[in-house]
Amino acid sequence: MPVYEYQCSSCEKVHEVTQKFSDPLLTECPECQGSLTKLMSLTSFALKGKGWYTSDYKRASSSAPSSPAPAAACGTGACGTSSCPAGSD
Repeated sequence: MPVYEYQCSSCEKVHEVTQKFSDPLLTECPECQGSLTKLMSLTSFALKGKGWYTSDYKRASSSAPSSPAPAAACGTGACGTSSCPAGSD
């Protein structure tokens, strides 16, 4: 059920009320019996569960997963690999 906010014109308190869509609007403040005005407020909207993000969907791939690319040679000899163009002396 939605939560509505009402503000009292006498005591200026804001009341949050859980109501059905079909329930009548509140007209009297529960604390001071002043008149209430329904407020327009931001909604509390949360998307829960899988499928709400683009990363949650599987992407169709046309090819099999590829092997990782070979590491680029550093060129300084600091990496210590045999494929380094600077070599390791």
